Amino acid sequence: MDSEVVIIGGGPAGLSLARSLADAPLRVTVIERQPEAAIAAPAYDGREIALTHRSIGTLKALGAWNLLPADEISPLNEARVLNGASPFALSFETSGHGGGPLSLMVPNHRIREALYQTVAEQPNLTLLAGTGVAAIRTDAQSADVTLEDGRVLSARLLVAADSRFSRVREQLGIGAEINRLGRSMMVCRVRHEGDHQGVATEWFDHHQTVAMLPLNGRRSSAVLTLPTEAMARIGGLDDATLGAELTRRYQGRLGRMEVDAPAHIYPLATTYARHFAATCAALIGDAAVGMHPVTAHGFNLGLQSQATLAQLVTDAARRGGDIAAPALLRRYELTHRLASRPLYAATNFLVRLYTDERPGARLARHATLRVGSRLPLARQAITAMLMQRRTP
Repeated sequence: MDSEVVIIGGGPAGLSLARSLADAPLRVTVIERQPEAAIAAPAYDGREIALTHRSIGTLKALGAWNLLPADEISPLNEARVLNGASPFALSFETSGHGGGPLSLMVPNHRIREALYQTVAEQPNLTLLAGTGVAAIRTDAQSADVTLEDGRVLSARLLVAADSRFSRVREQLGIGAEINRLGRSMMVCRVRHEGDHQGVATEWFDHHQTVAMLPLNGRRSSAVLTLPTEAMARIGGLDDATLGAELTRRYQGRLGRMEVDAPAHIYPLATTYARHFAATCAALIGDAAVGMHPVTAHGFNLGLQSQATLAQLVTDAARRGGDIAAPALLRRYELTHRLASRPLYAATNFLVRLYTDERPGARLARHATLRVGSRLPLARQAITAMLMQRRTP
């Protein structure tokens, strides 16, 4: 075989898995369509990742955390959920959980850059960049990958890490729940007059959702969600007009806003694979679960998925076992399904409830916030989940 493990996708999940297997007695190959220069120095994409303490621990274990620019790590001390003009809010903060921030905000492209640096000289890793996958075939003995340039690679285990619309998943015959939401998300870094005090706000207003994620200084990542047609009109605005539009839509809560970095727009869709494993194959990251960004857990779940699979594969390899044994892959699937399904279902319910403009839904979400604001145990449980420091 060319490698014991072939990973298709050189994004955060794929590179994290490669790094997690650095000390395993295995040869690993990562295949990525983008050229290596784009992986080594990813372009700014507007996305800011709210990392849980568990994810921070994982990045530290991978050697990536210390490679992040310190001035681009921003503390998120509290998170608030607002609904329209309701006076009630759900607030999540860290009192009673050892202090420190609720999570840390880090630009997505900086995480990708750091992960590349951790694997750039990894002895057991081969990176095949600048070529895509034409076809895959698996049987009980191996997985064969035919590249677009004609080369054929053989491995014992194939791992799909190629986005929520994974072509590898399709070729493996694994179906998925795919929910195209008819909405688009704009992410735009802004400067503002007011002090956010490290508080992230998710405001479900009528016909729009506005999130403000705190960055260092008087800066935030503004996340605006609108129906796709309405977003198309916003997307063409110049920086000065866009800053004024965001100020207006956020009702001046942080004073006047100015665009600080180019805006990026992403159509919204959620996905959940029917299975996370097949014969000699596994799905990680968004190929397994593509979360709605409203709860900021997509990246964290992806990082958790690769860590779970890596631990099982490494343990099997060290004892001379089969790294693609059906029992091992079933254990991975069960573990990650238990970790992801409740959060995925709860997030989708939240999105449906808070974006439904019918009168009954408006009353229901007002009641939900009112009750939630009076249930400290529920809020503390969610905060504890964000603050957990246990590494996978």
